[in-house]
Amino acid sequence: MKKRHYGLILSFIILVLLPMGGVGGYLYQVAKDQYVSKIGFTVRREEAPLVSTLISSLGQVSSASSSDSDILFEFVRSQELVQRIDAQLDLRRLYAVNHDADPVFSLRPGATIEELVDYWQKMVRVSYAPGTGLLELEVRAFDPATVNRIATLIFSESSEMINQLSSIAREDATRYAREDLSKAEIALKNIRATLTRFRLRTQIVDPQAAIQGQMGLLNSLQQQLGEALIEFDLMGQNTRENDPRLTQISSRISAIEARIKQERQQFGQGGNIADGQNYATVVAEFERLIVDREFAEQQYATALASFDRAQTEAQRQSRYLAAYVGPTMAESAEHPRRMLLFLLCAFFATISWAILALVFYSLRDRR
Repeated sequence: MKKRHYGLILSFIILVLLPMGGVGGYLYQVAKDQYVSKIGFTVRREEAPLVSTLISSLGQVSSASSSDSDILFEFVRSQELVQRIDAQLDLRRLYAVNHDADPVFSLRPGATIEELVDYWQKMVRVSYAPGTGLLELEVRAFDPATVNRIATLIFSESSEMINQLSSIAREDATRYAREDLSKAEIALKNIRATLTRFRLRTQIVDPQAAIQGQMGLLNSLQQQLGEALIEFDLMGQNTRENDPRLTQISSRISAIEARIKQERQQFGQGGNIADGQNYATVVAEFERLIVDREFAEQQYATALASFDRAQTEAQRQSRYLAAYVGPTMAESAEHPRRMLLFLLCAFFATISWAILALVFYSLRDRR
């Protein structure tokens, strides 16, 4: 044994044994037990695909579930979730309760939200399998009841977030169909109001029916005119020219012809109705309004069918959170893992001491 050997032993004691004694004492005498609650869940998406699109729909379901799990993975680690649970359980108080006795593994009292989020990500470990969309959470706290409450709230808030995503997806799926239906409904109401104003202005409910009535009157007048002409011809052959009956029949014929002329003028430019228009103009306007109304009704029916189809499609697609593990209730502490931490610290301390010793001997041999 030489002087340098005693120095090497002394450095080993100072750099390895004494620190490991302090680490071991802290781990086994000071560090508080941490209990674990485990929970595993996945996002399920249920829909009833058509037979013709079954394979492609299954692929879409898998992709959508994976995307939802990615969102959920980030949500569990987010500041938003920490703030929600902190508002309900006061996480700062729960995680800082042992700070005076165990400052290494506890949260600092009065910690900021950023410090709380960093500590949360140490106490809540999330493992995620992208291929299957399964998420597993390991939640830690200083007593079993608290850790179980935290795990339960994580699942509850995550489920609410997935429900919000489903509501947003359904709203997006039906929003455009609802807008088209609203436009079609407004257009149909407008054309019906225009048709009502037309009927009030012209005082005619249906010009076609009015024309048919007018044509019936003309046909009757034509028949009466024919009978009167025949009677005039027969009487002219059997009576004198100055017979008063001929004058009477002639007056009747003139009256019928005048009435026929007047009724025919209803179809031309000279025959006015309530608003000063003739039948030709009124019928043309009425037919245009009828065509517009039929088009608006067909457009409304199409929009209504599209809206119903969109609602049905949105209702067939639903997301929900399915838990396949936990939240579990801990009976014994699992953290801190004292032996593992002690061995890791001993390993790194020994490696550091060995490196320093090799550097010392290298410099000594160089001299």
